Amino acid sequence: MSTLLQRLWESGRPDAPAIVEDAASDEAPRAVVYAELRARAQTIAAELRGDRASLDGARVAFLFPPSSRYVEAMLGVFLAGGTAVPLSPLHTPAELGHLLDTAAPMRVLAAPALATRLAGLGAAPLTVLDDPWADSAGTGAGPNTTAAAADGDPALMLFTSGTTGKPKGVTLSHAALAASLSSLENAWGWRADDRLLHVLPLHHTHGVVVALLGALWAGARARFAAFDAPRVWTLLADSTVFMAVPTIYAKLLDAFRAAAPDTQARWAAGAHRLRLMTSGSAALPASLFHDFAALAGQTLLERYGMTEIGMALSNPLAGPRIAGAVGRELPGVSIDIVGDDGRVQGPDEPGELRVRSTQMFSGYHGDPDATRRAFDQEGRFRTGDTGVRDAAGVIRLLGRTSTDILKSGGYKLSALEIESVLREHPAVAEVAVIGVPDETWGDRVTACVVLRPGAALSVEDLRAFAADRLAPYKLPRALRVLDVLPKTALGKVQKAVLLKM
Repeated sequence: MSTLLQRLWESGRPDAPAIVEDAASDEAPRAVVYAELRARAQTIAAELRGDRASLDGARVAFLFPPSSRYVEAMLGVFLAGGTAVPLSPLHTPAELGHLLDTAAPMRVLAAPALATRLAGLGAAPLTVLDDPWADSAGTGAGPNTTAAAADGDPALMLFTSGTTGKPKGVTLSHAALAASLSSLENAWGWRADDRLLHVLPLHHTHGVVVALLGALWAGARARFAAFDAPRVWTLLADSTVFMAVPTIYAKLLDAFRAAAPDTQARWAAGAHRLRLMTSGSAALPASLFHDFAALAGQTLLERYGMTEIGMALSNPLAGPRIAGAVGRELPGVSIDIVGDDGRVQGPDEPGELRVRSTQMFSGYHGDPDATRRAFDQEGRFRTGDTGVRDAAGVIRLLGRTSTDILKSGGYKLSALEIESVLREHPAVAEVAVIGVPDETWGDRVTACVVLRPGAALSVEDLRAFAADRLAPYKLPRALRVLDVLPKTALGKVQKAVLLKM
């Protein structure tokens, strides 16, 4: 039996709450204890296996809202020796079709309310997983060790965000997941009495591995909630851990500033009791880092990782956390910053982050060429992210090599640096900086801006505002005002879409 399964089966007390989820609007939230979760997972595993000893890595896709059913389905696939492929209610039919075609699952499980979304998609049999089917059997005593997977077997297939092309299926083994979860337990102090407030999508590594499996690995409680800023502020009072993306923290601050003073005091007191609030999946602006600390009394812990490599860098749990930095390597991770000439850069020299990790993915499913291209000749994974390491070993991201590193007028610029300054303009609610091809400049620095209600802005205003913070060659030369910025489900701005616009 794999280390992952062994730990997931032993970490939480049988009578301890594992998952808390919203019930009907007039009912109290429903808690599912670890014994129930494991029993239902065993039932699902037995049904998936049939008369076979194991699924031998065959893929099983499933479509559920954030719920105990999602967790039971994933654990059931693990137990059956299969590869779990989580789908999301956020996906469009076209996206679901691509994911199913790529994964080619042998079976698809779905919640009754979502099953119609899968009609006509893929060739795998569809099973609607309703309550009676999941509750029909299972003892919760322990996994079937004759069927459970080994460390090297595939466990989970997640998809890349698709910002550089169609999403690719990333296969993660039981060993890679166990290494990732063990590393985060040590780095962030996960413990059994933690109460995670979970508002992230469950088809990305941030939501499913870092948050959900992180809590289950420790035997902690995960409370699912749809994101609504005032409600999240209230639920934080009964939580010890919260994980989110910068967009969520920005929306929380907007709600905080709009609330009455007594509500602000109550929310701040609740947030102050949390022991850990992390930010990831996109760069955390320094202004947001400082504002959240000032208003909510929490110093956000920024970290860095990718689906393919797990979590690679983190600010410390104990000790100073640096605004605009993603920290140092986590255990089991080695990072080189490599320049355009292939040389490993020294302190304060920017380059691409290239990674070796015990949490490394097994490959892109069905795409050996893409897997091969993802690594350099030294066996390091090419992240596509540009960063710089200071003399103390702390790494700061400069952006995606393809979209956030602009070459304008002979200078190499960081879009993230420019955004951090422009975001502080009182008229700016959101901003993304892109390089629009230009015969004169190479990349014309262009600010795509969402304005605050009632505000107006010109490119001259923006340049004047930033003139004492940015060198003249970094100032925006064009402004595009938009109603919204196109984003992924995790709040990453889709700069490729902006460039097409």
